[in-house]
Amino acid sequence: MLSRKTEDYLEAIYDEIKEKGYVRVKALAERLKVKPPSVSEMLSRLHSQGYVIYRKRSGITLTLEGEKIAKSIRARHDIFEKFLKIIGVPDEIAGKDACILEHHLDKKTIAQFKAFVEFAEQKENKQFSKAFREFCRKKRETNPPS
Repeated sequence: MLSRKTEDYLEAIYDEIKEKGYVRVKALAERLKVKPPSVSEMLSRLHSQGYVIYRKRSGITLTLEGEKIAKSIRARHDIFEKFLKIIGVPDEIAGKDACILEHHLDKKTIAQFKAFVEFAEQKENKQFSKAFREFCRKKRETNPPS
């Protein structure tokens, strides 16, 4: 089992590659809100574990195993972010909270979240999400947060 920190790095590398086509230490440090020396240290560790190909002052790429893990993490993140948005969580909070959820739930729980999101996204079930958001709006009006 990988640590949350390791998963965060693999996901960030994957996202940078998808967005820009390449990854640099500085960009990774900015994305993860850490110092470049911390990124270099983790990249060396990930390289020795076989998840990335990394040489100082050169680009960073994922190995096949690293990419497989990163795609899985990204998929979990996306499931949770979609779920949170379906239930009316604001976008900026949904993204942040999805980062927390993606690391801590059992695979069976994740599978159920995925099934729920797929269900809610089907055209014939869109009314379900709309009705739930309306329910929440009315609840806030009658019971405002203290």
